[in-house]
Order: sequence, then C-alpha cells, then structure tokens
Amino acid sequence: MADEDRSRAEARSNRTRISDAKGGKTDRDVAAKAVLDNMARLKALRLAREAAEPARPAPAAAKKGKAKSGTKSAEKSPALAEWLANQQSGGRRT
Repeated sequence: MADEDRSRAEARSNRTRISDAKGGKTDRDVAAKAVLDNMARLKALRLAREAAEPARPAPAAAKKGKAKSGTKSAEKSPALAEWLANQQSGGRRT
C-alpha cells in the first residue's frame, strides 16, 4: 500500500513539474509583459498631461519669520567634527 501511494505521489509531482516547465514560464512572461505595458501606458499618459499643462513658476523662497518659542535659534549647533569628538569622548563609537 505504501509503495502504491508513493508511486502515485511521484507521478503527480512529475506531472506538475512537467506542466510548470511548459506553461509556468510563459504565464510569468505574460504577466511581466502586462505589467511593463501598463507602466509604459501610464508613463505616456503622465508625460502627455505634463506637456499639456502650463509651466509653473518656481516656488518663492520661504520667508524667514519669527522663530517659534522653544527652539534653539540663538544657539548654533556644533560642527560635525565637534559633535563626533563629543560622541567618542562620551564613550560612543561610530
């Protein structure tokens, strides 16, 4: 009985392996081609939409306003070299 079950299982796995070898690769290829076609279509639509809309003016630089309370605007942050030296002297490794 066990030999019979084993032979059935081997036959079933062989059939699935053969069908995967024949059709599995083509299914993946078809799916990949569909994805690439869709991406190309969407890119063409985006480029057409961007070409149709008028050019936008460059955004104006942000105005420097009053500093929020609680920020350290008066204190300047230390330079990177100083910060690294403090980290190493404090026992931290980078």
